[in-house]
Amino acid sequence: MDGAKPPPAAGGKQELEEALLHIVQQHHHHQSFRQRQQTERAKKDALRSAVRVSDLLVDTVDGGVQELFVNEKRIEHEARALLITIARYRKQTDQWLAATNEINSVLKEIGDFENWMKIMDFDCKSINAAIRNIHQS
Repeated sequence: MDGAKPPPAAGGKQELEEALLHIVQQHHHHQSFRQRQQTERAKKDALRSAVRVSDLLVDTVDGGVQELFVNEKRIEHEARALLITIARYRKQTDQWLAATNEINSVLKEIGDFENWMKIMDFDCKSINAAIRNIHQS
């Protein structure tokens, strides 16, 4: 009998070891499970943060691009308005130049007429003097 069955204390020790081993395995499994959950949660949080940062960066870049686009359109509009104003001033300048040339031409004609009048006056005085000389002789 003594050799057939281990003493109850020895059997209880083995059961106790198995129970403790089972508890350690459960604890290890539970800790492992919790660690995986925390890792998954941290990974999801990191992913959400990365997506948020990415969205903010895209919004910032898009905002800058949008501002540049608006400024470009405004500059193009102002450039077109400036070209229209330049064309209008060029036309007005051409009109002033034509008017100035016309005035110069008229002044030249007046000067030519005045010179012709002086010549005619001199010729008339010469003819008048010649007739007086003939008449007095």
